[in-house]
Amino acid sequence: MQESIKIAIVYPGDSEVRKAAAPDNNRFAPLFQHFAGMGIHAEPAVYHPDFWQDVYQQLLGVDGVLVWVNPIQDGHDRTVLDAMLKKVADAGVFVSTHPDIIMKMGTKEMLYQTRHMGWGCDTHLYHSLDEMRKLLPPRLAAGEIRVLKQNRGHSGMGVWKIEAVDTERVRVRHAQRGSLDEIITLDEFFERCAGYFDGAGKMLDQAYQARLPEGMIRCYLVHDKVAGFGHQAINALYPTPQGGSPADAPQPGPRLYHPPDLADFQPLKRQLEQTWLPELQTLLDIPTERLPILWDADFLLGERDAHGNDTYVLCEVNVSSVAPYPDSATPILAQAALIRAQAAKHARE
Repeated sequence: MQESIKIAIVYPGDSEVRKAAAPDNNRFAPLFQHFAGMGIHAEPAVYHPDFWQDVYQQLLGVDGVLVWVNPIQDGHDRTVLDAMLKKVADAGVFVSTHPDIIMKMGTKEMLYQTRHMGWGCDTHLYHSLDEMRKLLPPRLAAGEIRVLKQNRGHSGMGVWKIEAVDTERVRVRHAQRGSLDEIITLDEFFERCAGYFDGAGKMLDQAYQARLPEGMIRCYLVHDKVAGFGHQAINALYPTPQGGSPADAPQPGPRLYHPPDLADFQPLKRQLEQTWLPELQTLLDIPTERLPILWDADFLLGERDAHGNDTYVLCEVNVSSVAPYPDSATPILAQAALIRAQAAKHARE
């Protein structure tokens, strides 16, 4: 007889969504269906800070918890959620992604910490607005195009491409969908960024990658193995055509999903699994079983090497709410969740 395992899938919603929640009426229906086929009881756990205590009690009754909530969701950050998830994990329930791992992997600061790895590029970290006011202008004056990113965010929020127009003005573009090129003063730009430094806020500064128009490759991973790819030919910050108006800038196009054996991306897959991930785990002290159940890493093409081969630059890691994802990831994700939930249940017994 197969062991009874319970898994909860946490996603955001209000009280009405929570009351109506069922395995077949949300975007995770295929995952619920796959769990059911494996004989696993999976249940929705709709979350909102207003009723976190109810969610907490629900999660204490399962063996594993999979979480899909953005760093900033409907105007709320994850402070309440993360505190609750830590308590659930401390009670012996498997939680992914654990808040401690999010803080290690899911912030832009990680790109600075790993800038010397094979996926790195010219990268700086500003701890205050004053520091950015001091260090960014010389880079712009040297003719560099930079991409600035708030430490925590999603969907392009707080991500800006910036280049100098003259000694006082800059051309900027926000990475959120629908944004256009603007020419403003550098002081105006700094004012826009002030809020990103609230609390312990920081901003990352990376060199703009000239091959961005060739597309972005997203690697979807289950723990330390690539479970699929996404390729987006026209992505955020795609340049405005030469001589065109800001309105002519192409908006991001669809992301096309592929299985992990897609031939074109095997060189990237090998480097990621065999070299970069072991380096990352050592640097950040994250054992394989603590890596997120599902996460993704976004790569742009870097300069070709001396042999004409592509290189890859990491520009984003998402660990808080990775969806949608390739169909190929569903069975791999489900099996990994079963293994971790079983281990958590046995440890409690």
